[in-house]
Amino acid sequence: MRVGVVGMMPSDFRAITSEHLAAVRALGLTGVGFHAGGRGLFDVTSAETAQVKKTFADAGMDIVQFGIGFPDCLFAPEAEARNEVVKVIGRGIEVAAELGAHVCLIRTGSLSPNGSYFPAAQNHSPEAWQRLRETVRRIADKAEAVGQTIVIETHLLTILESPEANQRIIAEVGSPRMKVVMDYTNHFPTVQSVFHSTARLNHIFDLMGPISSVAHCKDIVFGPKLVLHIDEAIPGEGLLDIATALRRWHALYPDGYMLLEHLPDADYPLAAANTLRIAAEAGVEVH
Repeated sequence: MRVGVVGMMPSDFRAITSEHLAAVRALGLTGVGFHAGGRGLFDVTSAETAQVKKTFADAGMDIVQFGIGFPDCLFAPEAEARNEVVKVIGRGIEVAAELGAHVCLIRTGSLSPNGSYFPAAQNHSPEAWQRLRETVRRIADKAEAVGQTIVIETHLLTILESPEANQRIIAEVGSPRMKVVMDYTNHFPTVQSVFHSTARLNHIFDLMGPISSVAHCKDIVFGPKLVLHIDEAIPGEGLLDIATALRRWHALYPDGYMLLEHLPDADYPLAAANTLRIAAEAGVEVH
């Protein structure tokens, strides 16, 4: 398997330099992911994407994940809103293809007014599911047309709340270009699932592994607050059986990427060192 990072880059991907990539390479990593605001992508030129692609090629680094940022919901009740987000994502797919990104990342959004990763009862109606399926199918049509693989970031607080829901949407859309992110930390719903993480990880990988194209490598800790707060942590600094996650991913995709993410830049050296150490101890080859 391979290991990369979503981070350590300037906010505008067009400003990435060989020095930024050298800092990632120094950690023993070979790939990078980054995000861009969806509506701003209409101003990105082919000359600019070609220059970024060349910068990565010259450094021997991969553009693993290109994330499209947008606040919109893929299953909004209003057809006009869904049409608009399909247009934005369509432009992002074009940019991802020009960059040569392994995957282009999107999210489902939520009907909560608080944001894309906030729960709402309306997210789970049959009508919401039907609208999601129709919108994802339209996105898949664009992805197939340009030859770009899409991955959906899913989470237990969203409409794609479980490995079972992930499996269902990919089966119903039925596109070879539509996948999900193997972000296993997003699908630990209880205290006991964390305490017995090996079993939960195996369940997640059994269902989501075959429909994934990229993975995110993180750990879990319990937040020091009343009731339950399941927080992300640096790999190897939390409660999860990271070795099992690495073994399962490598068995499925020996050339596939796991990406470190959601950390301050200063924490990536420890995250990279821990991940590479755990992989070596687990007999997983990282190249």
